[in-house]
Amino acid sequence: MEIKILKGDITTTAAEAVVIFHFDQDDKLLQPAAAVNNVTGSIINQVIEAGDFRGEHMENVLLFTQGSAAIKRILLMGLGKRENFTAQTLREAMAQALKTLRDRRQPRAVLPIPLDDEFPLAMGETAEACVLGGMLGLYQFTELLTKERDKIKDFDSLTIISKRKTKPLTSGVDRAKTMAAGICLARDLVTLPSNQATPTFLAKRAKDVAARAGMRFKLIRESEAKKLGMGAFLAVAQGSEEPGLMAVMDYRPSGEESPPVVLVGKGITFDSGGISIKPAKDMDKMKHDMAGSAAVIGAMQTIAALKLPVRVVALIPFTENLPSGKAYKPGDVIRSLSGLNIEVINTDAEGRMILADALTYADRYKPQAIIDLATLTGACIVALGDNVAGLMGNNEELQARLQAAAEESGERVWPLPLWDSYFESMKSEVADLKNVDGRKAGAITAAIFLKQFVPEGVPWAHLDIAGCAWADKGSALVPKGATGMGVHLLTRLLQSWKPLSKDNK
Repeated sequence: MEIKILKGDITTTAAEAVVIFHFDQDDKLLQPAAAVNNVTGSIINQVIEAGDFRGEHMENVLLFTQGSAAIKRILLMGLGKRENFTAQTLREAMAQALKTLRDRRQPRAVLPIPLDDEFPLAMGETAEACVLGGMLGLYQFTELLTKERDKIKDFDSLTIISKRKTKPLTSGVDRAKTMAAGICLARDLVTLPSNQATPTFLAKRAKDVAARAGMRFKLIRESEAKKLGMGAFLAVAQGSEEPGLMAVMDYRPSGEESPPVVLVGKGITFDSGGISIKPAKDMDKMKHDMAGSAAVIGAMQTIAALKLPVRVVALIPFTENLPSGKAYKPGDVIRSLSGLNIEVINTDAEGRMILADALTYADRYKPQAIIDLATLTGACIVALGDNVAGLMGNNEELQARLQAAAEESGERVWPLPLWDSYFESMKSEVADLKNVDGRKAGAITAAIFLKQFVPEGVPWAHLDIAGCAWADKGSALVPKGATGMGVHLLTRLLQSWKPLSKDNK
């Protein structure tokens, strides 16, 4: 979608369609709505007064001006109650607006900004929310389609028009395009089938992102991982013919050498469950067990493009989890990079195995904080549903910041307890700990397992994104399929990053 910014007057602009917003049962029209209403014979007021449109969130109606103005069509879009408005409200409404026009074969639209002198968002923030929402809502994965490509409906251009200075609009649009590119990259990577999105392929994509952004990049191959002692990672990888690889992306603004924030992403490119094999039903969806890694790659691209002034290192272990004559087995005892011995109870608890070594490896950077993202447990979906990530960790301030970033990004998280008493059930009779306990508190015991491998004294947060990495039903911002969960959240967190309080626990 091409995005243009013009200085001008919406009432005299020739356009196939204009997007106009309205708050639910608000007596006062927003400024662009009032201006368009005046030149079209009060068409907007007539529809509202007739009760055909109230302005409920996502409610919309397409009006034809019948030659009364240079604008041919008005898409009237509801924002819901003014008192409930957030940036996410506007993102969703704009996404729905552009999808509605696209589906009606109207591939071009004009959007007037500012919406009102009393509008809750400034001009730049309004433009950012509208463009980001529109781009995310219009997302389609079509690269593997070979037939009937002529039936794919695209949206060509959005023109933002304003009577005022356009500089704030330009910066807002640029931020939105950068964010959308990172999120859509993550969606693309998760959507690709696992025969294409192999560990080698994804490691190369991470390398390409790093190269374009001028980041340092390192690839840890199995031979080096063995020398380092990454036994937990290698145990999972040994069942596959594909080599296990860990990508290291190091973003250093202005050559910054300070301790970084470390992001860790689970990169299981296909999860059969290994010897503890999964049921056949829905196993095809296990191609998205690398959604944590995709989110981290997308976030790193976004962070670098926005030139955020904080050093960030990404550690991304990639492998498949497959059954074979070489695969690790229930009952095996595996020595991890940390030196802890892990008794394998279930080979389908492989994500925590590869993350364990990545978390331990992070200590080499003496990080300010570590945040890991993983499609880790079905138990988290049982606890919180499909649209919320479980949040656990060892530092209240870091968790609070993630919750605030979640509110800003619209990517929901919810805290779960991580009391040390949960570790009692993870103790092994033959090793230091087991890789899985029973069914109770499965999301929490998975996180308590990870906690054992976090470098001592380092603030750490774990995001279990099992439910929200893939959408079985589409919504305004997220078409059915990969969501790109985590890119926006991490970027919002790091946009306002400052060192954590040393005394916070």
